[in-house]
Amino acid sequence: MAHRNFLPFGPSSSPARSYRFRGIAYQNHAPASRFRGKNHAHIRPQKEEKLSEALDAVDAKILDLIQHDAGLSVAEIADRVGLSSSPCWRRIKRLEDAGVIQRRVTILDRDKLGLGFEVYCTVKLSLPTKENLDSFEQAIFKLPEVVQCATVTGAADYELRIVTRDMHAFDDFLREKILSLGLVSNIESRIVIRSVKNTTAAPLGLVSPYVSAQS
Repeated sequence: MAHRNFLPFGPSSSPARSYRFRGIAYQNHAPASRFRGKNHAHIRPQKEEKLSEALDAVDAKILDLIQHDAGLSVAEIADRVGLSSSPCWRRIKRLEDAGVIQRRVTILDRDKLGLGFEVYCTVKLSLPTKENLDSFEQAIFKLPEVVQCATVTGAADYELRIVTRDMHAFDDFLREKILSLGLVSNIESRIVIRSVKNTTAAPLGLVSPYVSAQS
């Protein structure tokens, strides 16, 4: 069953801006540009640096352990991969220095914190010039509600993953922090009903035969 959400948003404070509701969609009627509806040349694919040599079995197992439980001590990791603590620590340090291990974090339960409202938004800029793209991305970095932002192919310029308290907080976020930038022509939003899978673990089994592809 398709879910469509219609909200009684009030009029904008700016007379030049109006909103179109499609699901939850905001439309800022900016002048049409030659970029509309095209895949833009500004998309910059990420460049990933790879290790100069393939991971051995111990490295792969260490990485798999750490990415599933960053709270493991060096002694616990060493015991599970069959090393003593010192050589295990040196391997972890080498992987950190190589940038393979970027950081270690604790994953919080957002629902228990009252932050269970999650939305995916596609964003199209009015005019996707380099200056506007840079300005938008700099603004996004400062917004804690945006937990993920990516440039994408297709008609939109960006895909955002937004976490906040509830529908009203999301509406305020769009109006006060995104539309107020004056850079956006269209936002289309999809509210998450239920998260089926959500993991930060890299699929190491695809690049190393020493780790199960199902791990």
